[in-house]
Amino acid sequence: MRKALIIQGGWDGHEPVQVSEVFARVLREEGFSVQISDTLDTLLDKELMQSLHLLVPAWTMGEITAEQSEAASLAVASGVGLAGCHGGMCDSFRQDVNWQFMTGGQWVAHPGNDGTPYVVNIRSVSNPITEGLTDFSVVSEQYYVHVDPVVEVLATTTFPNPSVRGFHMSNPACAVPVVWTKRWGHGRVFYNSLGHHADIFDAYEPLELMRRGFLWAAEGRELAISKNLNLSVFLDA
Repeated sequence: MRKALIIQGGWDGHEPVQVSEVFARVLREEGFSVQISDTLDTLLDKELMQSLHLLVPAWTMGEITAEQSEAASLAVASGVGLAGCHGGMCDSFRQDVNWQFMTGGQWVAHPGNDGTPYVVNIRSVSNPITEGLTDFSVVSEQYYVHVDPVVEVLATTTFPNPSVRGFHMSNPACAVPVVWTKRWGHGRVFYNSLGHHADIFDAYEPLELMRRGFLWAAEGRELAISKNLNLSVFLDA
């Protein structure tokens, strides 16, 4: 059976417990065995980490030790999938650049705060994560993120938003990534900037993106196991 670990904690405003419950339900429906932990020290359990197919962070802000961060990095590099949303993954540990390097981006602003209406534009119709999905509207925090140029962008949103005023308005319109994937060693990384509150996943598209992202990321672990891949190709001899 595929195993998933959800790490929940950090700022309560992002409802880490409620979001984790939603994600655990989705994963169990897909046949995963799910463990939910409220301590980052779980990342230091090497036997557990190497038994996983998927790591799901739901931890906004807070601090992570260098040892915990490295343990997560090594697990993902070995093939464990990494998939998360909103501040629970890409505003997790603001001082840890290794985490930001691995996840592919970092939140910097949400002009208009919660309650902002905006459109999510699907940019790739051939990717299995977004296949068959079309543009959709939400009312939530609209994340402005700084993004690794190597990510594969699957969905975007446009800034500036005509309903929100701010100093950023003096710049030309731009498409800011909402959903992306990238690779970290043998591991697959998936991110969705939707998810300010758990109720965003009452809508079909946000939850379906997460479901597909979880499955895609976990497939990387299955491939690494089947091909007996190791980290030597990425490390100095």
